[in-house]
Amino acid sequence: MASHDLTLHFMAAAEQLHFAHAARSQGVSRATLVASVKELEAELGYPLFDYSAATTTLTPAGEALQASTKIQWAKSAAAAAADVPPPGGKAKASKGKGRAPAVKGAPRTGKRRQSR
Repeated sequence: MASHDLTLHFMAAAEQLHFAHAARSQGVSRATLVASVKELEAELGYPLFDYSAATTTLTPAGEALQASTKIQWAKSAAAAAADVPPPGGKAKASKGKGRAPAVKGAPRTGKRRQSR
């Protein structure tokens, strides 16, 4: 699984402190989310959640990872917002005459047909 997905799944679980609710918010199964968190823990080499507690809690390492990830995401969002040009600017003129070409035999709008 991509590292980005692992981080998203961890952050959802860390925010909600409930694996089933976090999985639902990410559109994955609970098993998939737990597997992602376990994979991230294996990559890092330390636990992020205290699994022995009656309720889901973060370990100090999990809290630190959550805080640093929030900071990184905020920096990324600020950098992305800085790259977007401000709205507005010069209006672009139409390249055509402003109306579609006439089709032979089709009624012309705005013109009455002459009676014979």
